Amino acid sequence: MVEYLGELALANDVKVVVAEQVGTLLVSIIKTGGLPAREATLKAMREMSSNELSAKILLQAGILPPLVKDLFSVGASSHFPMRLKEVSATILANLVASGASFRSIPLDDAGRQTLLSEDVVHSLLHLISNTGPAVECKLLNVLVGLTSSPDTAQDVVSAIKSSGATISLIQFLEAAHREIRVESLKLLRNVSPYMGAELADALGGHLSSLLRVISDAGGGGVTEEQAAAVGLLGDLPERDSKLTRQLFELGAFGTLSTKLAELRRGAIRGNRYTTPLTEGMVKVMYRLTCMLQEAPEYVEFAREAALAPLFVELVQVNGQDAVQLYSAMALEKLSLETRNLTVIPDPPPPAPSGGFLCACFGVPSSTAADAGRPVGVCRVHGGFCSLRESFCLAEGGAGGKAVERLVACLDHLNPEVVEAALAALATLVGDGVEAAEGVGVLGDADGLRPVVDILVENRTEALRRRAVWVVERILRVEDIAQEVAADQTVASALVEAYRNGDPRTRHTAERALRHLDRIPNFSSAFHAQARRP
Repeated sequence: MVEYLGELALANDVKVVVAEQVGTLLVSIIKTGGLPAREATLKAMREMSSNELSAKILLQAGILPPLVKDLFSVGASSHFPMRLKEVSATILANLVASGASFRSIPLDDAGRQTLLSEDVVHSLLHLISNTGPAVECKLLNVLVGLTSSPDTAQDVVSAIKSSGATISLIQFLEAAHREIRVESLKLLRNVSPYMGAELADALGGHLSSLLRVISDAGGGGVTEEQAAAVGLLGDLPERDSKLTRQLFELGAFGTLSTKLAELRRGAIRGNRYTTPLTEGMVKVMYRLTCMLQEAPEYVEFAREAALAPLFVELVQVNGQDAVQLYSAMALEKLSLETRNLTVIPDPPPPAPSGGFLCACFGVPSSTAADAGRPVGVCRVHGGFCSLRESFCLAEGGAGGKAVERLVACLDHLNPEVVEAALAALATLVGDGVEAAEGVGVLGDADGLRPVVDILVENRTEALRRRAVWVVERILRVEDIAQEVAADQTVASALVEAYRNGDPRTRHTAERALRHLDRIPNFSSAFHAQARRP
């Protein structure tokens, strides 16, 4: 009867009914039955455990201890053939995928051991390295499931470190079976937040294999292995200069920039792996922008590959937060280099005296400095700039849309994307550039009001800190400060930042309030508000 049960294709609701009615009986057969009965029972449980609810019922019935015991049994005396270990490993992978809390399910009568105990994970790691491909794949899938949750990942990571299994797991990247390679990539990616430096060091000899997988054209579409491989590379510490150098010398950034461009053109057929592949590639490309000051060849590559225009294009990819986030972060890093790359012309003759006229929340007019500025000279950096060659956002290429696209991100629902976009725009009003002209560029792109709105909304502490800094820079332009003075919500937000922000934010907010306090028709209102408890 059990054998017949294992051959039936059961609907999920039927699996639940069967698990409720005979789950305990099936567990007892696994514990005490003969080999034919145990084999039939395991095959039936393999079917039932594929459903989340019925899997949890089997766990309540006590399936885990005998299942793990059979998996770990060794030698001829165990009378448990390898074909059944494969079935047991599949069941265990299904059970882990159910999302049950394995920290509370004991494996022994004393209740000291669980599936997350260090010696149990050690046994899993040992079995993975000393068994056939089918069992290897399923046990890797078990570890993938256990490391998918922050609540349990650290236990597995600790066991991997204490057993010295990092190298063994990385070697599975070279396995002949694609399924094993994919599961290994998933596992390494799951543990990378906890041991990124160790993985970066150990992956050195395998980077070329990963890049071959990523660059493989295959059948014209994106594969799961490609998405997993580039996802792992994207999750490794971006400040690891040794890894960046290795990737650069292997041509990784050239390969990825070409593939990104092909994806954008539609030359690669899209599927469900296209989004994770794109996200991973953007994260890997971002790491190069973090190292531009390390080597001039990185800057030269960024120019040749047109990275700045590429990131400007990617920053508007709606529905892919990670792509927009890392593209904006990359544009910030690139823009910070502009002042070092712009070509400064000979100084122009003195300009006639005149004031700075600006419609602060609309489109600013040209400054008096325009009259004496040579044709083609960037108003922000004072030299000959371009988006491609000097990464200048003010000379934003792509139809002049660099600043506009970053401004559009200021309304994003994800505060991390907003902060990254704001940080990129802040490079136009920071030290070392013509900040007043940078404010004008923001005004041309209708970007001043959104910045002030971010300050007023106060969505997160990080956003407030960034917005206070940018607003203070904006308020250094007196005509803009006059218009802002009419908006009491700005003063209220600055006062709130002054009272409750961290020391650095409070200091910046104080400077911003002083800019407003210099306006006669605002002074009394400011002091009255500041006196409120």
